[in-house]
Amino acid sequence: MATALETNVLEAQTRKPGTKNEARRVRRDGKIPAVVYGAGKDSLSISVDPRVVTRILNSETGHNSIFDLALNGEKTKAMIVDWQYEPIKGTLLHIDLKRIALDKVLKVSVPIFLVGESAGVKQDGGIMEQMLREVEIECLPADIPSHIDADVSELTFGKVLRVSELPHSDKIKFITDENQPVAHVTAVKEEVVATPDAVAADAAAPAEPEVIKKGKQDTDAEGAEAGDKKPEKAEKKEKK
Repeated sequence: MATALETNVLEAQTRKPGTKNEARRVRRDGKIPAVVYGAGKDSLSISVDPRVVTRILNSETGHNSIFDLALNGEKTKAMIVDWQYEPIKGTLLHIDLKRIALDKVLKVSVPIFLVGESAGVKQDGGIMEQMLREVEIECLPADIPSHIDADVSELTFGKVLRVSELPHSDKIKFITDENQPVAHVTAVKEEVVATPDAVAADAAAPAEPEVIKKGKQDTDAEGAEAGDKKPEKAEKKEKK
């Protein structure tokens, strides 16, 4: 498993901050605008090569990669904390970088990979459901893992894999609630498909009146019956 500390070098140049025209000029020159901050120093507007940034983001450690930022003849450790893509073409538009001190702990989110075939899936035909795909941890930069492998081979129906059961060394502290579920095995939901005969039978069956309409009909019937009974009483009186 790779760690976030990589040997990539990202070359940067200072630029004028705050204007859209300047940002367009940077992109026309084949670079993208960026900002770097942190480590108790002032933020700087810089431009960087999008190809190197893309290579870092697509690496095994992804945006958790810690690399050398070369600026004005000096190198400092940095990582990508935010990035923006153009929605149609998918090209990088802007990134935010943070200076990193190797002796200070960081809070980062690390992906969770499920490994193995669970007993609930293999033997009972269930479906594996992953509820949590990232876990937030705290550790030194050199100890950031690229991902955390969770073995689900012993996971059966009724058993839930939780954050507290994820493998980790004493160099890593979980920030995410340790009781939060990561994965479990669920039963396969059977879909009831109506046959042509059943559909035809339903269509031929008379529709039942709605409850409200039925109540009104009962009331009218009672009124009609009451109206029929009154004349009978009158006839009896005449006979007397």
